[in-house]
Amino acid sequence: MNSVHQPLTEPSATNGVTSTTNGDTSAHLTHQSELQSGISDNSQSISADEIALYDRQIRLWGVKAQERLRTANVLLITMRALANEIAKNLVLAGIGSLTVQDSHVVVDDDLGAQFFISEQDIGKNRAESAAPQIRRLNPRVSLRVDTGDITLKLPEYFAPYDMIIATDLDLAILSTINASCRLCNRPFYASGTHGFYGYIFADLISHNYVIEREKSNRPTALTAETLTRSIVATSTKKENGKVIEMVTKREIYSPMVLANTSPLPTNQLNSRRRKLQVSPLLTCMRALWEFHSLSGAMPTHRHADLELFTTLATEKHKELQLPSETLRSDFLRSFLQNIGSELAPVTAFLGGQLAQDVINVLGQREQPIQNFLLFDGEESKGPVYALHPVFPPLDSTFDPPIAAPVAGTFVV
Repeated sequence: MNSVHQPLTEPSATNGVTSTTNGDTSAHLTHQSELQSGISDNSQSISADEIALYDRQIRLWGVKAQERLRTANVLLITMRALANEIAKNLVLAGIGSLTVQDSHVVVDDDLGAQFFISEQDIGKNRAESAAPQIRRLNPRVSLRVDTGDITLKLPEYFAPYDMIIATDLDLAILSTINASCRLCNRPFYASGTHGFYGYIFADLISHNYVIEREKSNRPTALTAETLTRSIVATSTKKENGKVIEMVTKREIYSPMVLANTSPLPTNQLNSRRRKLQVSPLLTCMRALWEFHSLSGAMPTHRHADLELFTTLATEKHKELQLPSETLRSDFLRSFLQNIGSELAPVTAFLGGQLAQDVINVLGQREQPIQNFLLFDGEESKGPVYALHPVFPPLDSTFDPPIAAPVAGTFVV
C-alpha cells in the first residue's frame, strides 16, 4: 500500500479539532480507530439534556432518528459556501462526528458567500479556518479537519464514514470518490453551484426507509412501485387510537458516471409536452463536465471556449432527445456568466436541501432524492430527474413516475 495516500491525525492549534494530513499506514489505522472510538463514545441512549437541546427536531423525526444522527460519522469535502451551509445544518442537527476536508487555502473570492472565514484567514487552509466557527455551533459534535489532497485518498479512507458528501469538484474527481464509496458500500452525495444554478446528486447504492401512514382497508402488497423503488416490508402500531402502518421501501441507485450518460425516463421522452418542460440546466451541466474533461478547465469568455461549450451543449441536448427550441441562447449566456461564482441564497437552498436529505437518510425516514436535483435560481425551480441506465423493469406492468418528489422542490 502506498504510504503517501494515508491520513495521519495530529492535534491542531484549534482546541478540540483534529487536523489530518498525509501519513503512513499505521497512521491510517489510527485515524480509523479514532473515528470509530469517537462514535462509540456516543453510542449510549440519548440523554435528557440532548432531548431538551434537540426537542424541536425530535418532534419532527423522533427519538430513534435522533439517536441514529448522534452516532453518524460524516465526511464533507471542499469547504466553500455550499459546504458551509451543509456543515451548519448537520452540526446543528446533532450528528456524532464531522470531518471537513479541503487542501486549498482561503483566497479573496472565498469571502463573498462563505460565513465561516474572514480576511484574517486569507492564505490559510480553508478547512482549518472554518473549523473554529463550526465547533462553536455545537460543541457536542466531534469535529476533525483533513488538509490532505482528496485525489490521493485510497478507497479504504472512506470506509469509517457513514456518509460522504463531496462539493464543488469536477466530474472526474466526483466519479472517483463515488467509486471508492461503492467499494466501501458507503452512501455518497455530490453537489455544486454556479451562481444562480446548482445541483445535488445522490448515490445511496441501496437504501431502505420507512414511511408511516394510517392503515387503509386494502392490504399493502410487497411489490415494485417504480423501476428503482420497491415495498419490501410492512408492520403496524397503534398510536392515538389509530392503527398506523409502517411501510419499508427500498430505493436502488446508480453511480454518477452512469447517471451522467443515462437517458431521461422513457415515459418522459414519449411526451413532447414533458420534454418541453425539462430544464436546459441538465444539458448545460453535462456540457460543462464534458468541457472540463476535454480542456482541464472551466469555460472562459474567449470565443473558442464559448464556441466549444455551445457545440457540446447542442450535442448533449440532442443526446437527451430534447427539442432544440428549449436550449435558448439567452439561457446559455446566463449559465456561462454564472460559472464559478457563489451566491448565498442559492448555496443556502441547496445546502439546506442536501442536509435535510442526509438527515432523512441517516434516520431512515422519508423518501430520499432519486437521484439528480437541479436548481435554477432565476426561475426558482428545482426539478428532480431519475437518471439510470436502461435496464429491465422490476415489474413490467408498472409505468413509473418521472421523478421522485422532494420536499421544497418542483418536480417536472
